[in-house]
Amino acid sequence: MAAHVSAGNFYLAGQVYRGQASNPFKEPSWSSGVFKALKADRCGCYSRGVSAITESSKPCTSIRAVSVSSSTKYYDFTVIGSGVAGLRYALEVAKQGTVAVITKDEPHESNTNYAQGGVSAVLCPLDSVESHMQDTMVAGAHLCDEETVRVVCTEGPERIRELIAMGASFDHGEDGNLHLAREGGHSHRRIVHAADMTGREIERALLEAVLNDPNISVFKHHFAIDLLTSQVGLNTVCHGVDTLNIKTNEVVRFISKVTLLASGGAGHIYPSTTNPLVATGDGMAMAHRAQAVISNMEFVQFHPTALADEGLPIKPQTARENAFLITEAVRGDGGILYNLGMERFMPVYDERAELAPRDVVARSIDDQLKKRNEKYVLLDISHKARDKILAHFPNIASECLKHGLDITRQPIPVVPAAHYMCGGVRAGLQGETNVLGLFVAGEVACTGLHGANRLASNSLLEALVFARRAVQPSTELMKRTRLDVSASEKWTRPVVATARLLGDEVISKITALTKEVRRELQEVMWKYVGIVRSTIRLTTAERKIAELEAKWETYLFEHGWEQTVVALEACEMRNLFCCAKLVVSSALARHESRGLHYMTDFPFVEESKRIPTIILPSSPTTASWSSRRLQNISSSSLIDC
Repeated sequence: MAAHVSAGNFYLAGQVYRGQASNPFKEPSWSSGVFKALKADRCGCYSRGVSAITESSKPCTSIRAVSVSSSTKYYDFTVIGSGVAGLRYALEVAKQGTVAVITKDEPHESNTNYAQGGVSAVLCPLDSVESHMQDTMVAGAHLCDEETVRVVCTEGPERIRELIAMGASFDHGEDGNLHLAREGGHSHRRIVHAADMTGREIERALLEAVLNDPNISVFKHHFAIDLLTSQVGLNTVCHGVDTLNIKTNEVVRFISKVTLLASGGAGHIYPSTTNPLVATGDGMAMAHRAQAVISNMEFVQFHPTALADEGLPIKPQTARENAFLITEAVRGDGGILYNLGMERFMPVYDERAELAPRDVVARSIDDQLKKRNEKYVLLDISHKARDKILAHFPNIASECLKHGLDITRQPIPVVPAAHYMCGGVRAGLQGETNVLGLFVAGEVACTGLHGANRLASNSLLEALVFARRAVQPSTELMKRTRLDVSASEKWTRPVVATARLLGDEVISKITALTKEVRRELQEVMWKYVGIVRSTIRLTTAERKIAELEAKWETYLFEHGWEQTVVALEACEMRNLFCCAKLVVSSALARHESRGLHYMTDFPFVEESKRIPTIILPSSPTTASWSSRRLQNISSSSLIDC
């Protein structure tokens, strides 16, 4: 099995784990295997033991939030991201210390807020944990980690009850019990929901609690640039993060004992995505540059049913920033898919028809569109009772009605759109990574739950479970860790790109080029790394991305840009390039079709390849700007840790 190296040293897990059995999750386990192997496979890193954090044998007290200057802040915990994972974690660790929640936009602007369907959990007596596990593993094409699946399915009901206790309001049936919906891939009704705006309701409840917690400070409009790390022996240690205050154009450094990365996904590597504009893969790219292990990036989930604006009676006047999602629950409630000839097609592709998992439905729609040379298909729920449609899907009904379409009488035009990254930063059962002091939760993480394809409504569930599981090891680490306030200046500070630095004309040209390059990258990803792939398409994408990145970086650096210069658009672009390369490298290494990864030249599942993909850290000296950290260490004094 050949290694592939465009976005970093790439290995299939079977090559990293020596003496591993055919099932990669038995010995060594998902949570321990890579980290043991890493020590033998690490490449050179950035510093020789500089650290802002030392571990103490005695318990350390919590620090109160400190700002040595407006540009440096100290907290016990830094949380990057304000979705369900970040907020749930923040509320728990705030009981033990001070917390900074860093969010790129307004606190509510996250993938959580756009989640329509709900949260899956076993809450019906007729359902079982074993059934939920089986549905998850079947949807994940048996690439899921069974231990992780069991943990999440077992702990899920309690996480739901905690949300309800915190004030989250979910729909109830006429019997007074929670109304449980059914979605594609589920064998039982187990989806807890708040109409078709579940994520918004969960975000509301969590954010309200966070804003009322005196131990939590929320820093909105702060873009996370890069993690602050040092090298202590073979271990990489995380000390916090550099951010760009988008409103003031200032760099703010956060030093902390523990960092949680909960920054969401990377949907905007594609031209059409259900993700909000903030989803540019910042967390995955930062973690990769900080030497974290990345896994399963080839598994990009395209939601089969995003609203197709071309098919609406009244077209939107301006292009949407993100595609409007038509929740899985519409099909779960009996919605039927037709092509434009009003022929029902899903039973031809899968015996589960419209209730097949998302990867099957998305490929089926894609096949119909290509065969018939059409732009969208139709999803019809109008045969159901009007009052029930409006009660279950008020948000969808309202959005469609704005554009002249009544979903109680007419079918909805839909088309697949990039939706969810099943891969990400490889995490253990407590959200730990191979970078000490760095935990991950939510879409940015790859926990082993989703395998090759995420089961509907398992994403919010995973975020809740892993945010909660990361609390104990995080607080234990915080209590035995001391902060060295003087160490904050040991990393070179990023410099903001200003007219004074580069000139108005140069900044204007760089901004315009970056927007153009972003569109070109998205088109390359959709054309060559979309729902159906091939080796030729992927190698073409790899070449085109490399050429595009080289053109962009060359222009920047020929016009006065430097390694440490930052601007929002440029930093997002570098993260998009980094994530796109991780996806392509991972896809090229998997010579089979499994779950979301379908290859025309390897059209079958290969049992010997039922192993996760792994991208190990790359050498910072040979990488492009998108794969290198900005900061250099300006001092290299050694300390004990």
